Amino acid sequence: MLKAVKVRIYPTEAQQVHLAQAFGCVRWVWNQSLSIMTSTYQETGKGITAMTMKKSIPLWKKEFEWLSECYSQCLQQSVLNLGMAFGNFFDGRAMYPTFKKRQGKQSIQFPQNVKVLNDTEIKFPGKLGAVKAIIHRDIDGEVRTVTVSKNPDGKYFASILVEDGIEKPNSNPDGNVIGIDLGLTDFAVTSNGSKYQHPRATEKHERNLKRKQKKLSRKKDKTTNNRRKAKLAVAKVNSKIKRVREDFLHKLSRKIVDENQVIVVENLAVRNMVKNHCLAKAISDAGWGMFCTMLKYKAEMVGKVYLEIGRFFASTHLCSNTLNLLPKMDLSVREFECLHCGQRHDRDINAAINIRNEGLRILTLGTSVIAPEGYVRPKQYGRKSTTVEAVVVEGRSLRSTIR
Repeated sequence: MLKAVKVRIYPTEAQQVHLAQAFGCVRWVWNQSLSIMTSTYQETGKGITAMTMKKSIPLWKKEFEWLSECYSQCLQQSVLNLGMAFGNFFDGRAMYPTFKKRQGKQSIQFPQNVKVLNDTEIKFPGKLGAVKAIIHRDIDGEVRTVTVSKNPDGKYFASILVEDGIEKPNSNPDGNVIGIDLGLTDFAVTSNGSKYQHPRATEKHERNLKRKQKKLSRKKDKTTNNRRKAKLAVAKVNSKIKRVREDFLHKLSRKIVDENQVIVVENLAVRNMVKNHCLAKAISDAGWGMFCTMLKYKAEMVGKVYLEIGRFFASTHLCSNTLNLLPKMDLSVREFECLHCGQRHDRDINAAINIRNEGLRILTLGTSVIAPEGYVRPKQYGRKSTTVEAVVVEGRSLRSTIR
């Protein structure tokens, strides 16, 4: 089974210069290959494979001697990664590959010949050599690839992919089943009634970030050292926000996976949801997609079941006791009473219970109450004027309507 461990590395000044050159070489090869592959398809209607593009690297080295400063297999891996990016695009898993920029995160991948010497050092092939590192976990198994990256805040990391030789366990649905409803008022609400507050990482550091961004905006000359320092200060605040968010998501996902055998969540269309300019900032800050990714790989590593139900399942608009349809409720309404069962429901807990029950139906019966795969938007038909439905209760007043 493949496992990845990301560690912090501390290259010397000479190694940082070499890494900067390597980042530039790999980025140039990616952009050059992408440009050739795109233009060739536009002119001839035929694509170029990554294996064909690899044959151009020796020719580029003769024309541009500075490409020889980078380890040759890193250049080849850059072309292979571009081929995988095109494969993801044609399979519908990603957007069309884009050109890489010098600004932002930089990375380089070593496909082999990397050795972890001890807990404080990693030896890379080529001119980079041994780099100081803090390895906080045991590296048990064969090292496959190592990806070295530099964040905008100036920190270097190495992601080590290891084959530990252990087979992936089979999924077993026997055990505790939990449904999770993700939201903005509470980050996650479970079917057993637990609520986890939103970390609001961006909101906590918003004043500091705004102050640093104002200082950066005043530096008009992009070539000065003061602008570079101001840009680095903004990057450090953004890095802090990212770490706070990831720390919360990792701890919560680990807790849920350890306590449950089957985890059921909704398949949310986050890309469409952020088009709402009123909620886009809060949705982006929540990190729902990252949280679901963590739940999935952590559950699969220990043989537990991770299940996503269709995004058009009306979890919020069904009574968890009677399965009767509820009227449309504003986001400010957090509780309601069902006229059929007579119980007062918490909006989020009711949705989480419906998500759990839907997951159980799919696991046991193999069927769902919505269209297959949940990607077909249901048609909105008019309701009959004689249908009695549950209505929202505001405060203590109970009102019913006949539609």
